[in-house]
Amino acid sequence: MARYLVIVESPAKVKTIKKFLGSNYVVMASQGHVRDLPKSQLGIDVEHDFEPKYITIRGKGDILAQLRKEVKKADKIYLATDPDREGEAISWHLTMALKLEGKKVYRISFNEITKNAVKESIKNAREIDMNLVDAQQARRALDRIVGYRISPLLWKKVKRGLSAGRVQSVALRIIADREAEIDAFIPEEYWTLDAILKVQGEKKPLRAKFYGTKQEKLVIHSAEEEEKIRKALEDAQFQVAEIRKGERTQKSPLPFTTSTLQQEASKVLNFATQKTMRIAQQLYEGIDIKGQGTIGIITYLRTDSTRISEEAEASARDYIAGTYGPEYVADAEKKKDGGKKIQDAHEAIRPTDISRTPAMVKESLSRDQFRLYQLIWKRFVASQMQAARFETTSVKIDAGEYRFTVAASKIAFDGFRSVYVQPDEEKAENNVLLKGLDEHSVLTKEEFDSKQHFTQPPAHYTEASLVKALEELGIGRPSTYAPTISTIIARRYVAKENKNLYLTELGEVVNHMMLQSFPSIVDVNFTANMEGLLDKVAEGKVQWKSVISNFYPDLEDAVEVAEKELEEVKIEDEVTDVICEECGRNMVIKYGPHGKFLACPGFPECRNTKPYLEKAGVSCPKCGKDVVIRKTKKGRRYYGCEDNPECDFMSWQKPSDQKCPKCGSYMVEKGNRLVCSDSTCGYVEKKEKN
Repeated sequence: MARYLVIVESPAKVKTIKKFLGSNYVVMASQGHVRDLPKSQLGIDVEHDFEPKYITIRGKGDILAQLRKEVKKADKIYLATDPDREGEAISWHLTMALKLEGKKVYRISFNEITKNAVKESIKNAREIDMNLVDAQQARRALDRIVGYRISPLLWKKVKRGLSAGRVQSVALRIIADREAEIDAFIPEEYWTLDAILKVQGEKKPLRAKFYGTKQEKLVIHSAEEEEKIRKALEDAQFQVAEIRKGERTQKSPLPFTTSTLQQEASKVLNFATQKTMRIAQQLYEGIDIKGQGTIGIITYLRTDSTRISEEAEASARDYIAGTYGPEYVADAEKKKDGGKKIQDAHEAIRPTDISRTPAMVKESLSRDQFRLYQLIWKRFVASQMQAARFETTSVKIDAGEYRFTVAASKIAFDGFRSVYVQPDEEKAENNVLLKGLDEHSVLTKEEFDSKQHFTQPPAHYTEASLVKALEELGIGRPSTYAPTISTIIARRYVAKENKNLYLTELGEVVNHMMLQSFPSIVDVNFTANMEGLLDKVAEGKVQWKSVISNFYPDLEDAVEVAEKELEEVKIEDEVTDVICEECGRNMVIKYGPHGKFLACPGFPECRNTKPYLEKAGVSCPKCGKDVVIRKTKKGRRYYGCEDNPECDFMSWQKPSDQKCPKCGSYMVEKGNRLVCSDSTCGYVEKKEKN
């Protein structure tokens, strides 16, 4: 009997795919990359046409030995790595490492790990696409050259352990530019003026917003201007000048791409980009569903396409018609991708089977898996539904020479909103139509409501908004967003607090150095153009080594100049008020592989170190000392007393200094609520905003 070997990347896929294929198929995992450039040297021969020097990754020898044994027994070998450039490159590396030349080797790829998709891919097996491999080789070589030529310079001029990367340096610059914008921002005063009006025959008063004069819109800049307008309106008669009724539509959203999934998961589920990708990978590779076995429940998660296969579209239309009614099914016209470059003709991220509802699989998923699957499922269903329609009413009210306006809307047909409403829209909708109003209505002014405001600076970047910016600027690929952000946080160039990303002193120094010595590396347009060149390599229009040979000489010149001209910068360690018990000095915060720790500045004479415990800013409810943030052995964060083990206080949620007015126990923070820590009490109140 013929024997076929299928090689996938992840061990999690082995179990899923094995059950779709017959007993004459052996499925094994390469566990990601098997060959890479050496860590100890550049690994690119700059003097001989930039030829890369690949070596077997440490620890992969045993895996390759097992694969070689199976290769000898196999009549055909199918390389089933991920359906993107990196997956294509891994397949090529496997052919090299396993010496598969002359054997029957086929490349198969599938966008979803389902029985039909896997079997169909074997029917449509093809050769390795070397254009995609070369695009990945070019990216790897560029990143290696930038990292290995600039990082040693940062070690020499600033401190060891720093790194520069082609995409991470641009991401750092984007954050630094936003910080500079915020620092330079000067708030401007403005006022809003609302008129509270009584409509004859109506119980509820009407709130109308100041617009300006009958001819133009005005902004009230000061209290004096507001006072002047209010005085002019004191005896004015409020009269309805115009009532306009209309209809507006809200289009259904496009299904998720990698970028939009990361953004929405951050907003709705409070997931970091890396967490979103980790959980999506689990949903893609296979979940053990009760009664169905192990199956991939979403399509491939690294994509910038919103395209949907005809089969998926047809099944979605049938499901929506059967569940919600035929009037909810979207028109047959295809949604466009706006002409942007789509990575390797992928589909959008969607459920592999629309009839597999979140409720059906809830018991088989962890809480986070369920929440992410539900988000993906709802978004896909909504994307195939009709637009929502609203009845709108806008009213112009004149008072003397000034004009006020009122706008209201009501859902006429909920369409896709019956399934999916974006979080920032939930409360934005005014569902009250203006009843009892016509152009002869008598309006009586009850009072004015005026408020002083100041314009706000641009918001700090969050992981979600940075991903959006990177995508809009054409920097990086779907697979690079999460690792790029994780790297700049891990290098401590950026600190993450309450979702916001802040530039650290170290990040400021590195960004300044990069701007000064390597302006093209951190130039947004240059990096976006480089992505365009890599796309052309993938299309077979540009040779990958010509991209490197054009880039390298300028970088080399810049490195030489920087080595001579850049001044050394010393980043001082942060001094704490913790006294070293061995020598009496104030201990400083150092960074190790596992994060912050306290060390004596007298090293090497004094080698005293101790754990760094970050204070939570509240007092221990048991003994009154400071509460600090600790971690379990598995890395889960909790709050405990600094006097542990003498004081055994601990809480998974952040405690508050506020006591429960009902039972006297301490309160804990849960989102925007304060909840009594005694579960039998049940007291809850809204948290005051700082």
